[in-house]
Amino acid sequence: MFIKRIQLGLIHVAVAITLVPINSTLNRVMIKELALSATLVAVLASLPYLFSPIQVAIGSYSDRHPVLGFRRTPYILAGLILCVIGVMVSPQVAFLLKQNFGLGILAGLVAFGAWGMGYNLSAVSYLSLASELSGEEGRGKTVAVMWFMMIVSIILTAIGLSVMVNPYTPQNLMHAFNVVGASALILGLLGLLWLEPRTKADSVQAAAEAYTFKQMTSVIMRNPVARVFFIYLFLLLAAILGQDILLEPFGAQAFGMTVSQTTSITSMWGTFVLIAIIIAGILEGRVSKRIVAQAGNLGALAGFIVILVSGIMASKSVFYTGVTLLGLGTGLATVANLSLMFDLTVPGEVGLYIGAWGVSNAMSRLAGSVLGGIVRDAVTQLSGQALSGYLVVFGIEAFMLFIAALMLARIDVAAFRKQAEEPSFVEKVSMASE
Repeated sequence: MFIKRIQLGLIHVAVAITLVPINSTLNRVMIKELALSATLVAVLASLPYLFSPIQVAIGSYSDRHPVLGFRRTPYILAGLILCVIGVMVSPQVAFLLKQNFGLGILAGLVAFGAWGMGYNLSAVSYLSLASELSGEEGRGKTVAVMWFMMIVSIILTAIGLSVMVNPYTPQNLMHAFNVVGASALILGLLGLLWLEPRTKADSVQAAAEAYTFKQMTSVIMRNPVARVFFIYLFLLLAAILGQDILLEPFGAQAFGMTVSQTTSITSMWGTFVLIAIIIAGILEGRVSKRIVAQAGNLGALAGFIVILVSGIMASKSVFYTGVTLLGLGTGLATVANLSLMFDLTVPGEVGLYIGAWGVSNAMSRLAGSVLGGIVRDAVTQLSGQALSGYLVVFGIEAFMLFIAALMLARIDVAAFRKQAEEPSFVEKVSMASE
């Protein structure tokens, strides 16, 4: 199983590193160097998450429709290819937006749309495969390995980008994005080789039942624990992940950092996420997932408050302290909450539930990034000070984490499974949704 965990980690790494150039470099270039609206940048970078509702459909569909005997692999591969295409063309879209806004918008819809479809196809498929291959007892270890590898790759990718774009030129930027895209494709293909066992046709029909999208949504929303967890994930991830678009431009605005320096923020953040993931792995089985998750939630909350204070004080050292806390909190919260997410599934409907949690994840990224961009621009216009816009956004994200921390106490895995596994539950939902 160790080799399979490494392979799952490679797939996770492949998809994740296509995010790094966009969220740690291109966002800063578009907002600072190209002087594009933060709202526009947030909308384009978050456009992929508009496709998030299809994760439920993809998860349920792949449960029932293997391709050449493989239930997840073809969907992961198709998604990975789209992610790679999207990241490679995104710098050209950014420069086109500056030169020809109308044509740039159309190109952006295609490029970021391709990446978005790829993200949703691959994410729900490899998370479902991870859950199935690991079994209930091994899910925590699988999550820890996958996220450990992902964070190492994010750190290395961010370091590599900071080197490749120093000095910053459009040519260096495009070359760096092409290197990341090619690396993602190679790593993903290595991860997929001989990973998934072939599925017998008769077992596919026994494993899952077809649902309409409305029925699948009802299965989630009519289970009280599932509904609370959906909202909890939304608030938590909207806060933690919503800062992706703004943290680097904030560093440039508040402290005068260069492109290379702001890109290195991601590697610093990732280092402390990595440390926290190792700690979470050690605590697995010794401390409850709920306690570890809450420690992560509160750590990230403290990080946002300290980052906000750093802007007020104009202190780079305080800012780095906030990034450190945010990284530690994110690492603990990631492992514990994802392990909890895997627990909130039932046999035969793994893809359906993982798809639903994927929708919450993607919607949170969309809401966090877009609202962050809108609030930043609006407050900047009203106050006449760009820095104030960032500070208000970080304050809102801290408040969202506070609400999520309060909701965690209401998430009961046993209660979820008791209702989800009732033979009449899905039938009742089906009748109610007709």
